[in-house]
Amino acid sequence: MPFTLFPAIDVTEGRLGAYSSDGPVPIDAFGGDPIAAAAAFSMAGATWLHVVDMDLAFTGEVRNADVIATIVAGLPQVRVQASGGIATRDAAETMLDAGASRVVLGSAVLDDPGTTRELLGVTSGRAIVGIEVDGGRIRARGGSGVDLDLMSTLGWLALTPGLQGLLVTSVARVGGLGGPDVDTVRRVMRRGFPVLAAGGIASLEDLVALREAGAVGAVIGRAVSEGSLDLGAALRWASV
Repeated sequence: MPFTLFPAIDVTEGRLGAYSSDGPVPIDAFGGDPIAAAAAFSMAGATWLHVVDMDLAFTGEVRNADVIATIVAGLPQVRVQASGGIATRDAAETMLDAGASRVVLGSAVLDDPGTTRELLGVTSGRAIVGIEVDGGRIRARGGSGVDLDLMSTLGWLALTPGLQGLLVTSVARVGGLGGPDVDTVRRVMRRGFPVLAAGGIASLEDLVALREAGAVGAVIGRAVSEGSLDLGAALRWASV
């Protein structure tokens, strides 16, 4: 079965960025230009991009939808999965209106099953749910303060109509190259969800381990932006 790779493009104030303890900070990869990064990833063969509005994650306001619109207009062969702690109908619809094919609802929505069901309904099959895992619990980044039991949350999610899948992010491994949290991916997989994995992916061997664990795809950040993982080779492997 093909395994879908999502090169990540993290954006702050219109430029490429990275998470820090003080919030998003700009980086110099691709000259700091998210459009150049998108073009490079598309040229390597990517058909999906994972675009994160980091300003939304930290302020609650969508500030980089124009980047998504520019990518979609300039690279019509590429689909965009938009993320950044999306927790409201307005934020989800803004991203979809900008041209995103799919949005990732932030872990903060899991504090309220009713909100989760509402957002899955209004996005009409164009949303997955982000599960940010830290210390075996769901702990959303940003300022939400969400701290939930993983397995009980997965229990009610399994009964939620319209759920297309989950993006499981190992919070402690984001921005590092120490390898993915395969054990957590396996735990989530046992609930029967289609799972994308993120956090710590550094090599083709990491991707092999995730596919063997049952994941259907992976979001790759630092490894492709800094070139430690050959994206073209990884995409060719994933297509087999």
